[in-house]
This record gives sequence, C-alpha cells and structure tokens, in this order.
Amino acid sequence: MRRASALIATASLLLAALTGCSSSADAASSCVAPISDGAASKLVSVSDNFGAVPKVDIPTPLMTTSTQGRVIVPGSGDKLVTGQQAKIELNVYNGTTGSPIQVSKYDSTSANVLTLNDQTIKGITDGLACAQAGSRVVVVVSPDDAFGPQGGNPTLGISATDSLVFVIDVVKTYLLRANGADQTPVNGLPAVVLDANGTPGITIPGGTPPADLQLAVLKKGTGDTVKEGDKVTVHYTGVLWADKKVFDSSWTKGAPAQLLAVDGSKTQGGVVPGFATAIIGQTVGSQILTVIPPAKGYGDSAQGTIPAGSTLVFVIDILGIG
Repeated sequence: MRRASALIATASLLLAALTGCSSSADAASSCVAPISDGAASKLVSVSDNFGAVPKVDIPTPLMTTSTQGRVIVPGSGDKLVTGQQAKIELNVYNGTTGSPIQVSKYDSTSANVLTLNDQTIKGITDGLACAQAGSRVVVVVSPDDAFGPQGGNPTLGISATDSLVFVIDVVKTYLLRANGADQTPVNGLPAVVLDANGTPGITIPGGTPPADLQLAVLKKGTGDTVKEGDKVTVHYTGVLWADKKVFDSSWTKGAPAQLLAVDGSKTQGGVVPGFATAIIGQTVGSQILTVIPPAKGYGDSAQGTIPAGSTLVFVIDILGIG
C-alpha cells in the first residue's frame, strides 16, 4: 500500500515487548471489564492529575497471582474493546523492587498507540478493556499475564516471577470501524459487503478497469476532516482488479494501520498518490471505496505481490486522526 516498508511504529523498547478478535461496535456499550480491583491494586497509590506525570507509591515487594486494576480518574465516551486502538501514556514499574521500567514524559512526544489484541500481553489488554478516553488506570499484572510464560524479559530487567505495575492515561481512543451514515452506492464500481465485524468483502465487476481514479463514499462520518500531512488511523482492504484477489488487509492482521496522508511519490513515508487522494478531505467515521489506476498507484514498478501496471481497489475505514 505504501512506498515505505513499515507502518508508523513507536520506538519504545517496552511497547515493542508488550505487543507481540475484532468486536462489533455494540460491544462497547455492553462492555464488562475482565478484571477488578483487588488486594494488590488497592495498595498502589497514584495521583489523580490526568495528563501530568503521576506520583506513584508502591509497597514492595508487590506480587499478585491475578491481574487487578482500578480506575483512578474516570473518562468519558465509548469504552475500549478488543481490536480497538488507543493512544496512551504509561509508566511501568517492577512490582518486586518498585523500580521504574519506563517513565513517560507526558507531553505531545511521548504518547504511544497500542492495539487491544492477542499480540499485546494479556494483562494490558485486560487492564484497558472498557477504559475510556480521559481515564487514568492502575493495573497490577500477574507474571502469568505478563512475561512469566516467556521466562521474563532480561533486557527490561523483568524476571519470570515479577508482577508489573502499569499507570496508564488513555489520551485518545480510535473507532473500531467506520460508523458513518450509509450512502447510495455508485453504479459501475466494485460492490462492497461487510461481515458482522465490519470486514469488507469486495466484488470486482467484469470488464476493463477505469482509466481514471474513482472514488465513492460508502459511509459518511461526522468526525474531523483529514488534512494533508495528518497521521491517520485506518482499516483497509486492498484488491487487485485484474485477478480480484486481496493483496493486503489490516483486518486480517488484527490491527488498524497508522499512516501519513501524503503522496508517497513526493514525501518519504507517505502512501501511493491515489490512496492519499482518497482519504484527504474525508471525515473520521467514513468508509471510502477507491479504484486507483496504475499512474496513481505503483505505476510500471512491481511492489511485492502487486504486478507492475496494476489497478488497485481499496476499501478504507477512517478511524481517527493524530
């Protein structure tokens, strides 16, 4: 999809270590947290100044055989569910020693994006389940729900028997899927159907592909408008017009993608020109269908499994900006 070889990712060693099934939007309204406050989490004292470096007091050694957590500062809005992304600030401590493993700056440069899925350690996914934007939570993660099963993480100074203490500010949450109003389909373009989780299936019509870029709004969102240069979180599926096969999909990878809304032929790290055209000017919550001719895609160059001269078809859910 992009000329850059990798997704925009955090540089945090810890977050890379922490992250190794999509739910419907209705899951957020009926969210039930898988963990609750307990003896260990009650012992951790955390200041309630959301957005600022927290003051944390941990009696040591603090150990637990079950992951526990509580909300220090309540948030608002939809609750996080599996498959969703959140932008977070986090401080992490070794429960055995009380020593910090990672301390965030709590400024515009230090927040990281994390996905609640099976590639993230279970203690964090459970600890953030049902959390809301604007909330501060403390989670005491048992060794079994952290690095215990892997024998610890010597690089981070974590043994197989160490519990971990996380203090997390949920700065922002991203949509699970496009939630905009359905729009009238455009005749002659590929047909799109969604499964229960929002994953699109794309049917390519017969005949030759259009020579010019085609664009249709399938769902019209009411969120912020994507501007050129924005960092945008999307779900997408890409299909080759010629063989009608999926060549890339964030849905099958289990997590949305973060990308830059810029023309990658002009700016390093951007997307192919047609993809940039498709999302710039659209609103968060929208779902976009675009047919991208070779000149607005990869042109006469092959890209991985994409042959040279390919017409690309994308369905894009715009889940958030920044």
